[in-house]
Amino acid sequence: MKISKMLIKRLKETLKFAYAPYSKIQVGALLYCKGGKIYTGNNIENSSYSLTICAERVALYKAISEGAKDFLLLLLYSPQYEFIVPCGACLQVLSEFAPEILIATMNNNEEFKFFPLSVLLKKPFKIRS
Repeated sequence: MKISKMLIKRLKETLKFAYAPYSKIQVGALLYCKGGKIYTGNNIENSSYSLTICAERVALYKAISEGAKDFLLLLLYSPQYEFIVPCGACLQVLSEFAPEILIATMNNNEEFKFFPLSVLLKKPFKIRS
């Protein structure tokens, strides 16, 4: 799969709003939806660490809050981390709202690795009905 230069540029631009004074790891996320709509997010840390929110959930929650449902691709980038992947909390949230999503992680050379969500989260938590 080829990722367009426009998407790479948008992904990198998200980092200017990252707030990471504690971990020093900036993360940007770009959520690409059916029909071409794009939602971006960046990590926002807090001195009360449990109140920190990851870039992936920022992008996803923005999309959901605007009625988006058809999520195709999640792009991730951190200049401080080689091929960053979502944390367990983000994977769990993605499994509820975008179980078929493809996750692409980019390094500083603009190379990508692709992972279906099901590869990164083998057994998501589900409430039995």
